[in-house]
Amino acid sequence: MPAVFEPPLSQRLRDARHVLIAGAGGGFDVYAGLPLALALRNAGTRVTLASYAVSELGALSLSSWVRTGLAAVRPDSAGNDRYFPERTLARWLAAQGHEPVVYAFERTGVRPLRSAYRKLIELLGIDAIVLADGGTDILMRGDEAGLGTPEEDMTSLAAVAGLPVPRKLVVSLGFGIDSHHGVCHAHVLENLAALQREGAFLGAFSIPPGSAEAAAYCDAVAHAAAATPLSASIVNTQVASAVRGDFGDVHTLARTEGTELFVNPLMAMYFTVDLDGLARHVHYLPSLEHTRTRAEVALAIEEYRDGLDRTRARRPIPH
Repeated sequence: MPAVFEPPLSQRLRDARHVLIAGAGGGFDVYAGLPLALALRNAGTRVTLASYAVSELGALSLSSWVRTGLAAVRPDSAGNDRYFPERTLARWLAAQGHEPVVYAFERTGVRPLRSAYRKLIELLGIDAIVLADGGTDILMRGDEAGLGTPEEDMTSLAAVAGLPVPRKLVVSLGFGIDSHHGVCHAHVLENLAALQREGAFLGAFSIPPGSAEAAAYCDAVAHAAAATPLSASIVNTQVASAVRGDFGDVHTLARTEGTELFVNPLMAMYFTVDLDGLARHVHYLPSLEHTRTRAEVALAIEEYRDGLDRTRARRPIPH
């Protein structure tokens, strides 16, 4: 039974031997899973990090490839110096004394991505998967006024939903950030309420601001921003600001100058859901099942949206 002093997420992962924490939407999403990964490692659980990569992986050596669509990225891996979040994270991990490898899933459709996940699960003995989303668009079910940027998130969600892994979860970090991508956060809350009615919403909790995990996360985000300033993560830098207690129109990147930000404590909270429960709520997910490319995923989502009589009206949060 759930306990007030132990989040359901902790209960679900308590007996896991090897947890795979994977960025669902590519780019710097894997960083959104970093505080959780560090907390699990500090508790003695083996953790591996992975990312649905939007990076160009063509420069990787043949020895980096575990199989088609799956590569192991290390601090010395060849790649684009301007944008390579997986290698940037691997370099930070090495500097901290952690295992310096981040697995990269090639940007594909659901079927090849699921095959790559299956290989990594078999190779490492994974018995729990946590998809991490920097933002909230992974929580969109399809009929909202705006979906954000769903292609990568939903490809990952559909791929992992079809895997026979005992524990599968989703964590969303950065509530409110996706408003600049058209997400209505009243719809996010409505979706979470629907998941709660079915027992699939596992609650929310903050990254403790004075914790070692919070300090390490902020350090990793700052390291990435310094290493690749032209492509630094807007999402994670705002979350790091929220973890530090900043509020309002606080800018730490030149990329955000000229826009109004609303950094606040909700951004530093993990919203956690059961992955299979979430997958059942995404109306168009079955139509992604046989996709092989990102273009096919995008087309399937577009066709679903075109077939809707109407979408849920955008509304403000009335507080």
